[in-house]
Formats: sequence, C-alpha cells, structure tokens
Amino acid sequence: MTKSSILLFLLVLSLSCFGLERATTIRETQIYVSPDTSAAKLGTVTRGRELAMLDNSSGWAQVQAELGEGRTLTGWIDSKGVVRASTPNGDRIIFGEAVDSEDQASQRHGRSGAAQDAMRLYAADAAVFPASPLAGESLYRSAEIRWQLEKSDVMARPSARQQDPDVREGMDESHVKEVIKKYPNTKWADMAAFLLIDNKLCGEWQNASKCPEKESELYIKYANDRPDSPKTPEALYDAAYRQGALIELYRTEGQPKKSDAARTKAIGLAPQVTAKYAQSDWGARAERLLFLIQQGVPTYGVAAESSSGGPQP
Repeated sequence: MTKSSILLFLLVLSLSCFGLERATTIRETQIYVSPDTSAAKLGTVTRGRELAMLDNSSGWAQVQAELGEGRTLTGWIDSKGVVRASTPNGDRIIFGEAVDSEDQASQRHGRSGAAQDAMRLYAADAAVFPASPLAGESLYRSAEIRWQLEKSDVMARPSARQQDPDVREGMDESHVKEVIKKYPNTKWADMAAFLLIDNKLCGEWQNASKCPEKESELYIKYANDRPDSPKTPEALYDAAYRQGALIELYRTEGQPKKSDAARTKAIGLAPQVTAKYAQSDWGARAERLLFLIQQGVPTYGVAAESSSGGPQP
C-alpha cells in the first residue's frame, strides 16, 4: 500500500469514526490557516480532492483535505463549489463536473490537468455518494481514466516494444479490480475486466505467431465469460482480427495447416459480431474483416498494406 493510499484510508477512517461529513470541491480553491483571504495560504485544493467537513463560518468551510502525494492539510476554504454528502443532487453535480473536465481534456486547448481532475472527481463521486445510482459508473470512469493515463506512459517506454508483456512494467490494476470487487455482475465490472487484458498483450508481435495466438484466446475467453458485457463485440472482433493475422503469419512460418485453421476460426468468429451486434461499429468492422478474409485478401503485414495494388497471389 502506498503512502498516499494509507493517508486516504486514515481520512476515510476518521470520517467514519467521528461522524464527519464527506465532501469534495468542483472548483480549484486555496486553503488558508483561518477563514480570511488575507490569512496565510497552506496550499491549493484541486477539483475532486476528498474533504472531511470540520466546521463552517460565514461562507467558509474548515476541512481536512487529502491533497495527494502523502499530503493532508487542515484549514479553511471558500465553501462555494464544495459539494457535501448532504447537498441535494450532489452526486449529479460532481458527475457533471467530471464529465465537463473530461470534455476539457479532449480539447486541443483544454484546461491543463483536466483529465486528472475528471479522474479524481469520478472517484470522489463514488466515495461521497456510495449509494448513488452513478457510483458504479463513477468508480469505473475514474479507474479507466487512470488506466489510460498510465498506459500512455507505459507504452512510451522502450520496454513497450518487447514481445513478452512480462518484460515491461504494466498498469496498476488495483483501482480496476476495486470496480470488479465493489460492483460484481454489473456492466462496470465487465468493462473493468476488459481493461485488465491490456497488461497481458504483447508490445509488438515481431511477425511471429506466438502473440496473436495467445491474445486471440484471451479475447475469446473474455467473450465466453462475459457474454453480456458492452465490451464483448470488441473482444470478439479483436479475436477474429488476430486469427486473420495468423493466416499470413503461419504461412510465413511454413505452417499451411495452421494457416487454414486460422482462416476457419476467423470466419467463425466474425459472424458472431455481425449477427448480434450488426448496428455497432464492431459489427461493421467485422463485416469488412470477413469480406476480406473470404476474398483471400491479407489483413495483416506488408501484403495487407499493399493489397490495394491488385489481387494477391
């Protein structure tokens, strides 16, 4: 357990032991030693930080704030923008701010740190309003944003090009697994489980059959284990695509029987997507994949990149 996780646990423990109201802020604000803007500043409380309400005074709130990186401060903040557990529709307010922060993060000139704001806000929404209908989705969205931020960093390292996924440092799975544990048998747990596959994927296939073989089986297992997941059509497509790639890879390895078997498997997987998920993007992509494979057009490698030049031999 990290130092920041321990401090967050102690903050949660203090809330439960002393009956302190939980809260967060949807605005970046300063924290002061006393309820006065001329007082000494202790630090900055960014959006989505978890707060424990200690006292109130004329538009000010005395809080214990968890600031991350092992820092916890007690002081006074402007109460404007503070959403408490007792705030009417507070769960929707925090969720709305998180969605807005995600939108900011997607814009070319969006607010700096907006993705991290969204990650914290979603997590705070689930923590402050655990009984909310939005809690499961909020916790998943927070975990998914954290996962994607870490993935961007992990995949930028030289080790990301290694074939063996065990060679590289993977993304932290704890927050994703928390979603599965807290909200089992929900679509949020299903979607969280799909993220975990990332840590088992090869960095690069290096024109060898080993990786797509393994990865295809991972996606097939996911689809079989979680048939009602929103991610199942994507998993089935990913499995079919890898079987399509194996058609060419086995040929280059001098394994024609395995190449034929991969073609049969790909042709069997793709219709599972087109039949059940015809209206989705994955359904359309599977239709295209199936068409190319049936036409004998390579879907992976140099041959696939040059296939527009004419029929392949």
